[in-house]
Amino acid sequence: MEIYLIRHTTPKVEKGICYGQSDIDVQDSFEEESEVIKKQVLINSNDFEVYSSPLIRCKKLAQCFSKEITFDQRLMEVNFGDWELQPWDDINEDDLNTWMADFVTTAPPNGESYVQLSERVNTAFDVIVKDSGKDKIIVAHGGVIRAIVAKIKQIDLKDSFNIKIPYSHVVKLVKDEKGIHIKEGLILSECN
Repeated sequence: MEIYLIRHTTPKVEKGICYGQSDIDVQDSFEEESEVIKKQVLINSNDFEVYSSPLIRCKKLAQCFSKEITFDQRLMEVNFGDWELQPWDDINEDDLNTWMADFVTTAPPNGESYVQLSERVNTAFDVIVKDSGKDKIIVAHGGVIRAIVAKIKQIDLKDSFNIKIPYSHVVKLVKDEKGIHIKEGLILSECN
């Protein structure tokens, strides 16, 4: 089985704005970006399933692959709670520093921690890849894909931001008798 993890195209949001589960549209470059993505997704049959975060930036891309899409709330990006759509520079510095010191287990006010995101995402992923015999396309967000890759590669969540997942990025996985493996598209940066 082949599994494609695809990050949405460039969102239509100003730089410096905190967003996670906010339902933000995509930039005007969507058509060009989606064409590049489609050339990387080489499924050899028509027998595949598409899963997506229900947020519009993922939904639009998922619709490029199929009209039959399973939208799963567990594939949504991290919930930044009270910080959603706020400029990072306007967030209380003490709150931000507390969160940055331990973003894995600390949640923003009324939001969720990275470990909470990882648990919900990987629960969904395990269900999606349960053997149906069909290839899978999963359209999601950077944090979601990082959490899946971290589990597969057994990377600590605190180190998973060394996994680079730019907009429109595709990570190809293969599931065989030995488990799930990353075939291509993994970009690891040097640890600091």
